[in-house]
Amino acid sequence: MSQILVVEDDSDIAALIAHYLERNGHRVDRLISGSEVLPRLRQTAADLVILDLMLPGMDGLIVVQAMRADPALAKIPVIMLTARGEESDRVSGLELGADDYVTKPFSPKELSARVTALLRRAGRTTPDAPLRYGPISIDVERHQVSLDGEEVRLTAKEFLLLQYLVQHRGRVLSRDLLLSDVWGYQYTGGTRTVDVHIRRLREKLPPLADAIETIKQFGYKLIDHS
Repeated sequence: MSQILVVEDDSDIAALIAHYLERNGHRVDRLISGSEVLPRLRQTAADLVILDLMLPGMDGLIVVQAMRADPALAKIPVIMLTARGEESDRVSGLELGADDYVTKPFSPKELSARVTALLRRAGRTTPDAPLRYGPISIDVERHQVSLDGEEVRLTAKEFLLLQYLVQHRGRVLSRDLLLSDVWGYQYTGGTRTVDVHIRRLREKLPPLADAIETIKQFGYKLIDHS
């Protein structure tokens, strides 16, 4: 049973989300203010956060940015929920570290499915030896990435994308395939999501800057050096 924190100042929407998540077997805590999120997470652990963008106390974008800057909270998956559907808002949320983005009005069944998919992928472990790509080591069991022995903090979705690229090195991967296999459902936010996460991987792991080739109007390929 997973612990979900829902941060939404509209009580009706929060109740609807909680109803569907609890029906699927999750435990749900609810907050209405962005300023309450960090203290609550430091006090009570959560497996995933559903975070409205427009919140009293502290804006949702600031909350997710603060979470990613805190080593104790950085790996908690975040789904942003907002009535603002402009591409610039979606990209801003993803660039600051959100793992997914849902625009109101939304289907609570779809949101619940996204939660389940993200939790499954964020929590997936294996006893296999760490994956390696040059100076990059990926410890799937511990969900850790290191570069030349130094740990690099990635979001849950960045980690899964990196793992997928390394496991499929040398193959040309379309954006649609990456959305399907990494995000795990029929993602409606557009393929720009993939581009944002690829850019973040290149920034956080400099050896990937040249190793991930952009295939024009199609997708990406991680060069196979073996």
